[in-house]
Amino acid sequence: MNTVLINEIETCFKEAFKTDPLLIFSPGRINIIGEHTDYNDGFVFPAAVDKGIVAAIQKTDADSSVAYAVNKDEKITFSLDKIKPSAEGRWENYVFGVIAEIQNRSKKLGNFNIAFGGDIPGGAGMSSSAALENSVVYGLNELFDLGLTKNEMIIISQKAEHNYVGVKCGIMDQYASMFGIENHALLLDCRTVESKPYEIDFKDHQLMLINTNVKHSLSDSAYNDRRSVCENIAELLGIKALRDATESDLETIKDQVSPVNYQKALFVIQENNRAVEASKAMEAGDLERLGQLIYQSHAGLQHQYKVSCEELDFLVEQAKLNNKVLGARMMGGGFGGCTINLVAKDEIEAFSEAASKAYQEKFNKACSVYFIELSDGTHII
Repeated sequence: MNTVLINEIETCFKEAFKTDPLLIFSPGRINIIGEHTDYNDGFVFPAAVDKGIVAAIQKTDADSSVAYAVNKDEKITFSLDKIKPSAEGRWENYVFGVIAEIQNRSKKLGNFNIAFGGDIPGGAGMSSSAALENSVVYGLNELFDLGLTKNEMIIISQKAEHNYVGVKCGIMDQYASMFGIENHALLLDCRTVESKPYEIDFKDHQLMLINTNVKHSLSDSAYNDRRSVCENIAELLGIKALRDATESDLETIKDQVSPVNYQKALFVIQENNRAVEASKAMEAGDLERLGQLIYQSHAGLQHQYKVSCEELDFLVEQAKLNNKVLGARMMGGGFGGCTINLVAKDEIEAFSEAASKAYQEKFNKACSVYFIELSDGTHII
């Protein structure tokens, strides 16, 4: 955990509100494999990481509440009985959404002050939004003895994103951030919202993220569009979600859907199987197999689901040129953000230098390289 960040947030809170806060850390997440399967009731394989959101929170006797985004140096004062969404794209919607969803459950909140900041790179597809939502609901649950379980908290965070931010996300991001276990990835069944932890031993390999530092603007609308395609095809098949379909089931309605949408559904079915296969590879310590599945995942995201972009594809191609990179793929919603790479430790430096140089030459823009450790989920510091 970032002690500099913790000290900064605590100091900013004390200076702004003249009192000692409760401090919460809520991590971002990576997803090893299983992309766009979560809102199809499928399997995903995420892990919480050592980058995240630190929130300082405390009750106040004032007749209004204040939220302070330290990284942006912005404060918002609001009344608990007049919560409504701000303009689209505003950070306070994550905070307001959580408050509104708690109040929808007839839970009583008092006024409070919160200051927060993070070290999750923006637009990296590491779910800074889920980390923020979780830090708010976790902090409020502690302060006001709401008696919420962790499962109830993540549903509140997810609904905040649906209803206040306008992104119809699945449950993976909130779950991984809340329930993460140090040195483990979680094979999460998004239907039952239950997971099996797998201790990760990458032996002489390491996970490395390369951020394209691009975010193409159609991401949210394209995300919601993909979701509705999946729901429509599940309905045609007479099933609850694509999680219940096989490739041969899909074949039976091939003439009723466009070739493009057929490929999207096929991707989800195949990706769901890859997530389960990846957990078996992990259990067997078969990193080569895991790497193959990760490469296959990217090919599907690129050609079938069509949520990749030129920059992401370029970085995956760079990975393929190096036989010490076992696997690489885009991670997250798509259209920008990071690739996740499984790289031999003795090749990390050479690969990150070569990929960064090639990327700079190709796009006249720098990419950023991060190394992460797998961490515990949302908790009091």
